[in-house]
Amino acid sequence: MSAPSEGGASRDGYGRGLLRLAKDERVVVLEADLGKSTKSCHFREGFPERTVSIGIAEQNMMLVAAGLASSGKIPFASTFAIFTERAFEQVRNGIARPGLSVHICGSHGGIHTGSDGSSAQSIEDLGIYRSIPKMTILHPCDDFSAEELTVKLLNNEGPSYMRTARNKTSRIYDGDSARNLEIGKGSTIIEGRDVAIISCGVMVERSIEAARILEDEGIACSVIDMHTIKPLDLELLTDLAEKCGCLVTAEDHSVIGGLGSAVSEWTAKNKPIPVEMVGVNDRFGESGGTSELMTMMGLDAISICSAVRKCINRKNMQ
Repeated sequence: MSAPSEGGASRDGYGRGLLRLAKDERVVVLEADLGKSTKSCHFREGFPERTVSIGIAEQNMMLVAAGLASSGKIPFASTFAIFTERAFEQVRNGIARPGLSVHICGSHGGIHTGSDGSSAQSIEDLGIYRSIPKMTILHPCDDFSAEELTVKLLNNEGPSYMRTARNKTSRIYDGDSARNLEIGKGSTIIEGRDVAIISCGVMVERSIEAARILEDEGIACSVIDMHTIKPLDLELLTDLAEKCGCLVTAEDHSVIGGLGSAVSEWTAKNKPIPVEMVGVNDRFGESGGTSELMTMMGLDAISICSAVRKCINRKNMQ
């Protein structure tokens, strides 16, 4: 795959994806007073008759979306990731229990949000929604992948939660390669046999950076964009476990409940090999610059490199 290029934020891809879906008249968009921030505003500008602006009432937004889904519509509802959590009961009981195809997008997730501070930095959202039966969980790494995965949600049965980021990241994909992405199938960015770094969201870029550093040390890393956290790509996990013998996960999320937990749950039952998790260690975030915070929280390439070395040492001791 070609080197990442300067790009946009995954929330921009979500907004473009909604516009591509507009040709299907079943698609409706719901906002909770944050359309400009989530980028659903572009759909509203073009298709106001199919946009419902709920106001600051996230619980109501989820139940309105449920009603629309039960009436044959395909709703896309978005707000900040942290504010989706206000509506947990409505998502669980009103959307997921009946298995309605409501697609929720939580923007501004994770420490990467930066200066908004710990009250706005949702580091538990992926774990919360992963615990709900029947839900698909997505965390794309750039704007192109977010756009394509949004479009492919149109034919995804049942509810989903996608987390997007506010800040720009380097592009991992281009327009053509992103079209090959499939919900439920991880994407191999770099091939290597010593260790597999399985990452999602903004940490994919940092995983690539770590792999390049480690290459100079003679360590060959596979780097995986596991954009779908639920359902996990178990076929790919099996292949990586057999080929590499140890795994490192990297996510801008708590190590409790997210990608690292999902991978560790699978290895514990199926292939007990060394796993190291890079993520937020059971604490809240802080206010500060994005790069400063990510380094402070151990969400950087240097931390991934340290986890890789530790994981390989554990493998060699078996």
